[in-house]
Amino acid sequence: MKKATTILKNAIVLTMNQNYEIFEPGAVVIDADKIIAVGPQEEILSSFQAEETIDCGEKVLLPGLVNTHTHVPMSVLRGLSDDLRLDVWLMGYMMPVEREFVSPEFVRLGTKIGCAEFIRSGITTFNDMYYFEDHVAEATAEVGLRAVVGQTVMKFTAPDAQSFEDSIALCENLIKKWQDHPLIVPAIAPHAVYTCTPDVLTSVVELANKYNARVHFHVSETKDEVENLRRETGLPVIPYIRKFGMLETKLTAAHCVWLDEGEIRTLKSASVGIAHNPTSNLKLASGFSPVARMMELGCNVGVGTDGPASNNDLDMFEEIRLANLVAKNVAGDPTVLPARQTLAMATIIGAKALHLDDIIGSLEPGKRADLILVDISPIHNQPRFRRDPKGIYAQLIYASKSTDVTDTMVNGRWLMRNRELLTLDEQQLISEARQIAARIDEFLKGREESVYSKLIAIGGAAEEESFEVQVKVKVENIAPVLDALFQPDIKIIRKRHYHEYDTYFGFEKPSQGRLRYREDEFLDDMGKIVSVRSRLTLIGELETSRNLNDPHVMLSRSRYLAPATHSLRFYNEYFKPSSKTEIEKNRLRYLVQFKGTEFFINLDTIKNPDIGDFVEIKSRTWSRQDADQKTALIRELAAVLGLDLSQINTLDYLQIVENALNE
Repeated sequence: MKKATTILKNAIVLTMNQNYEIFEPGAVVIDADKIIAVGPQEEILSSFQAEETIDCGEKVLLPGLVNTHTHVPMSVLRGLSDDLRLDVWLMGYMMPVEREFVSPEFVRLGTKIGCAEFIRSGITTFNDMYYFEDHVAEATAEVGLRAVVGQTVMKFTAPDAQSFEDSIALCENLIKKWQDHPLIVPAIAPHAVYTCTPDVLTSVVELANKYNARVHFHVSETKDEVENLRRETGLPVIPYIRKFGMLETKLTAAHCVWLDEGEIRTLKSASVGIAHNPTSNLKLASGFSPVARMMELGCNVGVGTDGPASNNDLDMFEEIRLANLVAKNVAGDPTVLPARQTLAMATIIGAKALHLDDIIGSLEPGKRADLILVDISPIHNQPRFRRDPKGIYAQLIYASKSTDVTDTMVNGRWLMRNRELLTLDEQQLISEARQIAARIDEFLKGREESVYSKLIAIGGAAEEESFEVQVKVKVENIAPVLDALFQPDIKIIRKRHYHEYDTYFGFEKPSQGRLRYREDEFLDDMGKIVSVRSRLTLIGELETSRNLNDPHVMLSRSRYLAPATHSLRFYNEYFKPSSKTEIEKNRLRYLVQFKGTEFFINLDTIKNPDIGDFVEIKSRTWSRQDADQKTALIRELAAVLGLDLSQINTLDYLQIVENALNE
């Protein structure tokens, strides 16, 4: 008889091979880390002898589940900020917290917490994208799971890299270190088209081709992502990344929610793996991937949990069941995505999506011994009908739970036996997670109490504190003022024409100041829009006669000035203002020089609300003495322009509008 390490007998063996063979009672023979035989129990026992023979007690024996997309270290961030849109969740909470807390120790802890859940959920292989992936690899290998570990690359500064060039270097080091490991497959993980410049994508493809490395990429996750890219480049996402050579790599595209038929066919032709993440997509209201059509066209669509911060668990049984049920509803057809096909997405097709089907995904001789045992005897899975052999797939998809997984093996090594984890101390992990959660709570609590801190936390913009002296005069007609500009005492340096839309956010504590979101439409001489710019300004409390010699001139302070890189909707949901005031105006802006000093003269027509025409004169200042000097010059300039000094207004436009609305 042939010798082996282990024989698993008395099982319902679901091979998930090309013919979907089922053996009952069946047996699987393992020698070291590989499967060497699968078949009917009687045939196996008459041909093989093993050091250990295990009676599976009529449990279902199947390949380990393949999680095709996740961010496993984010286990530490589970439940941090829920019920938010993707951009607010990601840019407003996840990235600021990650910049503050993510470290090798953070990553190792999160990885081990996630691995514990993976093992209990029957996941034996996962496809990860995060920071410090070398530490993810080390922790995963220590636990004994199999993983594709993708080092994140993007245009922003990351917790482990100051530039994308640094991230590319980390990717190359990761590949060199882990490329021949029995459990770890290194990969390159550009984050998404909206966080990666053309230079980033070009560098990623060059590196992937150099090492024949796998690439893990968020693709067409949200409608905004797709529409913004089309607006900026004129291309949908798939044609856009195709021009960089991305489809010629061993690519796994995560999400793929907003694809058209042509893009799906392109992915199929390029043998791109697709990671479908139903819970995350539904929770973030990103939409639902056209899974049924993808499968009909022959795409390799696996199932992913996404990260624990956006799911919020790593339960693959829950994930594959949801993938099945929602696909039926979306298609309006209960026959699409039958149970066997759904299980294949979580096993052999998922392995194909990761370009790993030569070693995992099915129980076949020559493949790695990655397998799980599932108990179908509990009351929630009774009775069992045997008329249709495919009924066992339905039991697993529609009735089984992750808690029914009793045993998990990876590479021939047991990681869980009889529901007991063998390579992890769960209580120690829980204790460490609670400690870091308390620190993150304190960080966010302090930040949430300050609008300024929340602004800085978003990242990508610099603080700029500035002061201005300014006056406003209401006029009946702008034309005489415009004529008065063209005289020898006033030198016009430049002119601009804007259509401005201002939204002011107010907060419960006046000391927080006001946050202004401004969208400027630049107009040409014909009044046609030639460009648009958005700006964000945090305005401090207004200072008037207490700080200047002239009580009719206002001193204003802005603590933060930067391009507004997100939408108005984003800022509204992120800052949660207690009030909002909108102002629309037409502005002719002149930068002039008067008696050796530069001033801005704004000729403003307030259109919404309709409160008339104003002339505003202002200048930046930096000291009390400078402010008083410019204040005197402002009064002189106002007189030269023919303004009625008795009509000088010391209020900001926001205050003028609020007073008008309250009358």
